Amino acid sequence: MIKRIIFSVFFMSAISYCSFAQRFAYVDTEYILDMMPAYRSAQKQLDQLSEDWQKEIEKKQINIDKMYKDYQAEQVLLTEDLRKKREQEIKDKEKDLRDYRNLKFGYEGDLFKKRQELIKPIQDKVFDAVQKIAKQSALDFIFAKSGELIMLYTNARYDKSDEVLTELGIAVTKSKIIAAPNNNSSNPINNPIKK
Repeated sequence: MIKRIIFSVFFMSAISYCSFAQRFAYVDTEYILDMMPAYRSAQKQLDQLSEDWQKEIEKKQINIDKMYKDYQAEQVLLTEDLRKKREQEIKDKEKDLRDYRNLKFGYEGDLFKKRQELIKPIQDKVFDAVQKIAKQSALDFIFAKSGELIMLYTNARYDKSDEVLTELGIAVTKSKIIAAPNNNSSNPINNPIKK
């Protein structure tokens, strides 16, 4: 019995030691992406496309609403064949609108494809930089603070976000962000650092 207790205590101590021996850190991916000029530019393009397509959808909807109101006003004067024809025209326009909306905003629609085209290469660069920082710092885990994982408390000394930005060529100072020379930009961007 005493041997079991001693073994259990030894085993628990070993597990505790192993868990403390693991090195970990976290990065705030939202902060990193917000600090990247390429990401901000891509996001602006996506927002503009989305706005343009939404305006087109609204125009189509206004046209359908007008067709429907005109049909209601003239319905009593139309023959059965003309009523059916007008109803079918309205249904066709509504279907065209649904198809257009799905084409632009649906799953794997134009917005999704454009987001993949513009954002994925930037995310890949961030991922590569995070991996490099992990290897350089001999870290076992790097968590994403703004991801699915909920972090109830974080100690800033484990935040590697600024190191990732530096790895991406964005130099971080205490009062401002300065684009590194390899980004072909010499103008400082005066943004406060997110704490």
